[in-house]
This record gives sequence, C-alpha cells and structure tokens, in this order.
Amino acid sequence: MEETRLCSWTVFRSVFAIFQWWSFNVAVIIMNKWIFQKLDFKFPLTVSCVHFICSSIGAYVMINVLKVKPLISVEPEDRWRRIFPMSFVFCINIVLGNVSLRYIPVSFMQTIKSFTPATTVILQWMVWRKYFDWRIWASLVPIVGGILLTSVTELSFNAFGFCAALFGCLATSTKTILAESLLHGYKFDSINTVYYMAPFATMILAVPALLLEGTGVWEWIQTAPNPMSSFIIIIGSGVTAFCLNFSIFYVIHSTTAVTFNVAGNLKVAFAVAFSWMIFKNPISPMNAFGCAITLVGCTFYGYVRHRLANQLPGTPRTPRTPRSRMEMAPLVNDKIDDKV
Repeated sequence: MEETRLCSWTVFRSVFAIFQWWSFNVAVIIMNKWIFQKLDFKFPLTVSCVHFICSSIGAYVMINVLKVKPLISVEPEDRWRRIFPMSFVFCINIVLGNVSLRYIPVSFMQTIKSFTPATTVILQWMVWRKYFDWRIWASLVPIVGGILLTSVTELSFNAFGFCAALFGCLATSTKTILAESLLHGYKFDSINTVYYMAPFATMILAVPALLLEGTGVWEWIQTAPNPMSSFIIIIGSGVTAFCLNFSIFYVIHSTTAVTFNVAGNLKVAFAVAFSWMIFKNPISPMNAFGCAITLVGCTFYGYVRHRLANQLPGTPRTPRTPRSRMEMAPLVNDKIDDKV
C-alpha cells in the first residue's frame, strides 16, 4: 500500500512539474508576443532588460530570503573571468529571442529554436574539433529537413526575424559549450545560474537599451492609451520569466531525462497551438508538417543521445572513428536552455 501511494505521488509530482513548466513557458512567449504585437511596444532590448531585473530580484529572494536553494559560492575573480563571459552570451541569447518574436510568429520562432541541437553539434565539430557517433548525425537529418520545409513554406516569413532566431540558436549552443569549460568545478542549478548571470546581463544591456530605445520608449509612454496597465503586463512578463527558471529547477528534480526530452518537444507543440489560437497567424499544411518533422527529429535526437550517454564502456565504437576522436554524446544541456 505504501509503495503504491509513493508511486502515485511520484507520477502526480512529475505531471504537475511538467504542466507548470509548460504553463510558464507558454505564458512568457505569449506575453512577449502580446507586448510587441498588441501593445505596440516594439522595444525588445527594454523588455529583455526588465526580464533580467525581475530575474535578479527573484533569484535573490529565493536564495537569500526564502532559502529555497543554498547559494553556491563563487570567487570574485571567477565572477568576472567565468560568469561574465557566460552572462554576455546569455544576454545575447535572450535579446535575439525577443527580437525574433517581434518580427515572426511564435510557431515559426519555436520551430527554429528546435534547431539548437544541430547548431551545438556542428559548432563542436567545426570549432572544437569534436567527433560524434554516426547516429548523432543521422538524428539531425529530420531536424534540419523540418526547419528547411518550415522556412520555405512560412506564410509570414521575415528575413530579419528568421536571422535573429537562427543566431539565437547559435548563442544558446555557444553558452552550452562554454559552460563546460568556464563553469568547470561549479555545480550550478537554474536558480543559482540566474542569481549570478542576470545582474551581469542587466549591466550589459542597460546602457544599449537606454541609448537605442530610450527615446522611443518615452514617445510610446506619451502616446499609449493606457501606459500603466501596459507596464503591468511588461513587468508581469518579467516575473513570469523568472518563474519559468524556477519551474525548470522543479521539473529537473521531478522527472527522468527521457521524460524531460519528450515533454520538452511536446511543450513546443503546445506553445505553437496555443499561440495560433490567440494570434491566428496563418499556417499552411506543409508548414505544420515541417514543424511536426522537426519535433519528431528532436525527440529522436534526445533518444539517441540518451542511449549513447548510457552506453556501457565495453560497447564497441564505430569502426571508422578513432577512439581518441570520438565524442559519444554532444554537450547539449536542454535543462538549462529554456530561459526566455
């Protein structure tokens, strides 16, 4: 009886963790798109800066006030030598994501974001000279094919938004790869990651946002019909963005790696469907088919990566690949790449 009750509680906790993760993720995406499209607040740098400020305050409260997680101590020298470069890439990643949301539909942006596994593997192969099992390369084929089909058939295609989303994938991949070397020796969870990176990201972005968008924001305040309620929505999106980071921490500790991978791809489908119901952006059948192929490819990639990561040490390697140049599983940590 006790074992059955424990199993039921584990299942309930996993389902709840996934549902709240989905909810916060979709809420952030929809709110950001609503800000750019419905409120006509076309200032992605300012929105990103608000998100960083809210995340900085939220992480401070969670660690120092509520004591949800213990603070991971980092030497002052390491904060500038290790954390600051990571924060810079983190900042670029978030800004590019918000810029892409201003110009392209949520469905297209989310599909392009699924290209991150491919960019991570390619970057490691080209820049860091790491080599992968042939099954990793094979699993990338449907991802790349789905992205191409979706891009060609996108009815609301915008070149600038597409490039912003694509370079956002590169920034995400760079952040993931740099984390292995720069954060070596530190076991960061999502809350401590935000605690250290968000203040740096705010400092990096505050001046460019003020110089490039300050005048436009002031003019928008003068002409907006109800700026106070709009600012509440903007700040609300920042608070929700921090809640998303906290939900990632919770879902990691409540699910297995396989469940997390499948749930992550279903989350994209959920976000695409929900955004279509709200914004009614046109989606052709071939475009939807390309998105589906991409998600299936991401799921297959996650499965292959999981199998290779758990492969026994004595399992034979690919004959044509020397052991010294083999990297069985690429550095893609999906669990920390979902911040918006």
